[in-house]
Amino acid sequence: MDTITTTTLMRYKREGRKFAALTAYDTSFAAAFERQGVPVLLIGDSLGMVLQGHDDTLKVTVADIAYHTRCVHKGAPNALIVADMPFMSYATPEQAYANAAELMRAGARMVKLEGGDWLLETVKGLTERSVPVCAHLGLTPQSVHVFGGFKVQGRSEDAARAIEEQALRLQYAGAAMLVLECVPSELARRISERLSIPVIGIGAGRHTDGQILVMHDLLGITSGYIPKFAKNYLSGTGNIQGAVAAFVEEVEHGRFPGPEHCFE
Repeated sequence: MDTITTTTLMRYKREGRKFAALTAYDTSFAAAFERQGVPVLLIGDSLGMVLQGHDDTLKVTVADIAYHTRCVHKGAPNALIVADMPFMSYATPEQAYANAAELMRAGARMVKLEGGDWLLETVKGLTERSVPVCAHLGLTPQSVHVFGGFKVQGRSEDAARAIEEQALRLQYAGAAMLVLECVPSELARRISERLSIPVIGIGAGRHTDGQILVMHDLLGITSGYIPKFAKNYLSGTGNIQGAVAAFVEEVEHGRFPGPEHCFE
């Protein structure tokens, strides 16, 4: 696979080419995902739940993300590696700059931050300091206690308008990519059409530029609650390589997500 950059993804968006993304946490899986043509790998703070066994993502540290970023970078040197900024690691712009630098040195090519307008100064500052930023709107798991649980966001007209306008302001501040999580499909479509940067959806319908899943959901090894937007690709293919290849193919051809994975 050729080296994937933000320029690559911008070209995909202009060409209308859908792309797949997966979470990754170690060298072996990262290498397998890159071999199957997954262009974007996210070291997600989801590791707090799927690797560490916590009930939420809040206990993950910058050191945790940096460790797993180094592992993923060794296995997938050509993928666009995005590292999550953990809970309270970017409470101030100065704090964000220091922690983002640690993650970039570990091998990330972009950092991801959850939140809207309160992050505009931070996004602008990171971009000015040569750190590409992926914004994250909708259901932002680090705000789970504010939301009162893992709930779909943007269902009312006012809430949808607020998310849409925040997305535009984040792009203007310098965000190079946006993740939309658990929002109605129509809202995700509007945002994807209005933004010039790539939009990756998870539980956001089929109209976004890319789709991301947690690797454990893709392989059907998530214990407990299974999100509506997840699909077990391993059950239909019988091996990990086939599962990843099927996911990439379905995303690229617009067959995933289906209506059963979406919120209206």
